[in-house]
Amino acid sequence: MPAPQHELDAVDRSLLHALQQDGRATVGELAERVALSPSPCWRRVRQLEESGLISGYHAHLDRHLAGWGVLGFVQLGLHNHTAEVTAAFEREVQALPQVLACHNLSGRYDYQLEVVAPSLEVFAEFVRTSIRSLPGVREISTSFSLKEVKRTVALPV
Repeated sequence: MPAPQHELDAVDRSLLHALQQDGRATVGELAERVALSPSPCWRRVRQLEESGLISGYHAHLDRHLAGWGVLGFVQLGLHNHTAEVTAAFEREVQALPQVLACHNLSGRYDYQLEVVAPSLEVFAEFVRTSIRSLPGVREISTSFSLKEVKRTVALPV
């Protein structure tokens, strides 16, 4: 994991917090929130972008309104842990748009996928056809979200 290229000060942290709350804020609005004039504010945001700390700006969609009513967590065990198999598995998972996140785990399972589908039937078919055919998959266990209590992409800064 790369270390920050420079130490974040209170203004940087305030900027990051403000941008996580509203990525569409203008430089003028950000400058006002962090008590800077627009030029130094713009330079700081640019520096945070160039350092890679700010990796992009995104619209957060409501998955239900977008037609993705089912959210499931698929835990996978691989039968083979060679570099070739895991690289092929990870490459193919990245190509599946229904997979929102993929984590390599410690413990019983090797990977956990966060998967969306419009219905249970479509979810089941996706697991049977797409997930089961991924390289190295030996074991599959699925859990469904009954209620989302918290979701954020904002990091504490």
